[in-house]
Amino acid sequence: MKRQALKYLNDWKDSSNRKPIVIRGARQVGKSYLARLFGNSNFDNLIEVNFENDIGVHNCFKDLQPKETIDFLQTKFKQRIIPGKTLLFLDEIQALPIVLAKLRYFYEQLPELHIIAAGSLLDFVLAEHDFSMPVGRIEYLHLGPMTFEEYLLATNNEITLEHLHNFSFGNKWFEPAHQMLIEEFRKYCIIGGMPEAVANFAQTESYFEVNKILESILTNYIDDFNKYGKKIDTVLMQKVFTKIPLLVGQKIKYVNIDRDINSRILSDALNNLELAKVINRIYHTNANGIPLGAEINYKRFKTLFLDVGLLCKSCNLDITDIIDINDLSLVNSGAICEQFVGQHLLYDFPFYQRPELHCWMRQKTGTSSEIDYVIQQGSNIIPVEVKAGTTGSLKSLQVFVAQKNTKLALRLNSDLPSIVEAESNIKDQEKKKYQLVSLPFYMIGQAKRLLKEVE
Repeated sequence: MKRQALKYLNDWKDSSNRKPIVIRGARQVGKSYLARLFGNSNFDNLIEVNFENDIGVHNCFKDLQPKETIDFLQTKFKQRIIPGKTLLFLDEIQALPIVLAKLRYFYEQLPELHIIAAGSLLDFVLAEHDFSMPVGRIEYLHLGPMTFEEYLLATNNEITLEHLHNFSFGNKWFEPAHQMLIEEFRKYCIIGGMPEAVANFAQTESYFEVNKILESILTNYIDDFNKYGKKIDTVLMQKVFTKIPLLVGQKIKYVNIDRDINSRILSDALNNLELAKVINRIYHTNANGIPLGAEINYKRFKTLFLDVGLLCKSCNLDITDIIDINDLSLVNSGAICEQFVGQHLLYDFPFYQRPELHCWMRQKTGTSSEIDYVIQQGSNIIPVEVKAGTTGSLKSLQVFVAQKNTKLALRLNSDLPSIVEAESNIKDQEKKKYQLVSLPFYMIGQAKRLLKEVE
């Protein structure tokens, strides 16, 4: 299966300022698969060291200099390690965190050698490490679940994907293509973007098999709680982990997670789940200017789960709950659509950039307004509204436009793509004109390109 990150790695391979690269992401999003696919496609040989399975290599990385370590690995694997022709892949480095620090010396002493490292729960290592990090000597690649467009590639929909890439608002988009892609979107919502689930569905087209895989992944995440640290309450972690999928799209109130547990304790549990990258907190921003992160309110936030397929499995939704209805707002109050859009926007940045996404929550006595997501494109601040069906009120969007004088807004829904010259209509506020770009969910991967087209 092809991943968009392969192009990024190809550019990294040929860069004159290349550094060892560390792939970061939640367990089972495809970090190891990506490294192996890249290595086998671009190098004469791939040397893979797994620090969880091979304890025997620990001492050589802890005690030896880089050239001595390479000599040891050549003997162990009975293969030459030749710079430019060999990829050295260091997997599960969380089992030996000092490897992160040692990468500095590989960069300084063997800069011509291509090195990729990967591991899960790395943020726990980075938060608790007692060694000097190799600042400026390594780089990161942040990897999330497979996108909808990667799913299309994996399921032999290359021609359909080409049509998406070539779409412009000057072109007509036909209803049959729209209905076909809406169906694929709904399939993706159940299958999700976890590579094992996508690969299995591409081979078997069996939702039953996908369901088993997703259940196994969720169980593995729960089993991982024991690896978070000795002070972690695993029973509490499981409770919060199973509750979050039911709260996606809502402002988080700790009482809605568990009214009998102190908010500080619940906050710590959320912190740990976020460090493990199985959830992401989407913080409110005042959105008065860029960067959006400059005006964050850490007390007001909602959450995203890692993946929409995992969310559906956690909520015990199956394919009949999604395929056989015309309005997804009937399912889990539209949280599925908000999760789908959110996880795509979260990772719609260069791979070296840490994933980050914001929302907007206006609280006023007697009323409230919320914008699902707020994104930045150049100097423009763009509100993003998710509407599960083909219709829906845009009152909150109009409030945002009136207050922030936004010229461009994005709506994701189940309708055909369109552009509308709109105007805010909020009582006691000056009317503001803006362009409303509406895109069907399956065009989320083209949203930024199409927004630029109408700026």
